[in-house]
Amino acid sequence: TDEHLDLDDGRWEDIHVVTGALKLFFRELPEPLVPFGHFDKFIAAIKMQDPTRRGRCIRDLVFSLPPAHHDTMKVLFRHLSRVIEYKEENRMSVQSIAIVFGPTLLRPASEEGNMAMHMVFQNQVVEHILNQYGYIFPD
Repeated sequence: TDEHLDLDDGRWEDIHVVTGALKLFFRELPEPLVPFGHFDKFIAAIKMQDPTRRGRCIRDLVFSLPPAHHDTMKVLFRHLSRVIEYKEENRMSVQSIAIVFGPTLLRPASEEGNMAMHMVFQNQVVEHILNQYGYIFPD
């Protein structure tokens, strides 16, 4: 929008406000960062038993995302990886980040089915991408 934000305003000093705004942005998108058409493919990939096949499949799926989704994911996950580097101070481990962002970034087109089971796999996908960031997004 045309709204101008003063990031020096004191209300932005609370990291929860900034994080909440980031999550809200991704949650309010008409289509999630992982498009609806890719949801089942990512879930199937994370369920693969062979770690090599799973890793290659998820990397290929990320690569197959539309450019805007792929590029946004790369920047977001780079940032989240930096947040995780300070997990001792901020208590945000890979698992914590995955729990917070999994359902926001990766969700089915309709909420039919087992939402609790979906959430487990959504979190695992985000955790995998964070853990394999360098492999998935080589510079």
